[in-house]
Amino acid sequence: MGDLKKQTDAKIEAGRKAKPEFMKGVDEVIAKAKAFKEGQNALKVGDKAPDFTLPNAKGESISLNKLLNKGPVVVTFYRGDWCPYCNLQLRALQAKLNQIHELGANLVAISPQVPDGSLTESEISKMEFIVLSDQNANVASKYGVAWEVPEFLMEHMRIDRGLDLETINNGNANILPIPGTFIIGEDGDVKWNYVNVDYRTRSEPDEIIEALKKI
Repeated sequence: MGDLKKQTDAKIEAGRKAKPEFMKGVDEVIAKAKAFKEGQNALKVGDKAPDFTLPNAKGESISLNKLLNKGPVVVTFYRGDWCPYCNLQLRALQAKLNQIHELGANLVAISPQVPDGSLTESEISKMEFIVLSDQNANVASKYGVAWEVPEFLMEHMRIDRGLDLETINNGNANILPIPGTFIIGEDGDVKWNYVNVDYRTRSEPDEIIEALKKI
């Protein structure tokens, strides 16, 4: 079992103990999403990855094509710096960032969160990879990982978490990315991917590193 899975499993178990009814509801929402095959249209290995140009926290525009001129790009979609599972995943990726760079690749993390002062001050923004804002989830949609969040989860975020996603995402209140990771080769093709509509489950950084070694 990978280190990240151990951490996320521990967080899920803690959630089940603290809020069993809520976690049961999450299980049901995820089961329904899987039944409807949410995320089935995500880019597959061999697909051409759509180019994108998105702002970072400083307002600078970063394009995929320019990054690909330097080597492969690992693109990971996350929900926002308010998501504890996203923080676990991105910390784990930060810990492996030197290995990713040694293999000639860049890491790009994308969420709908607005690139303003709150993002600049977040833990994620202080990490050493590229953090970009896909405000309306347009890029997530092109990659097949945009998800209209069920009202059950929206209510939890509004009431239990005190999160105003409409403000955080500057108008986008209910479209979040399915956590997905894509390795894109210098030719622009998807070389590896991991997509799971269960936002509590993420790809292991070591799997990404092994896939990069095979490019």
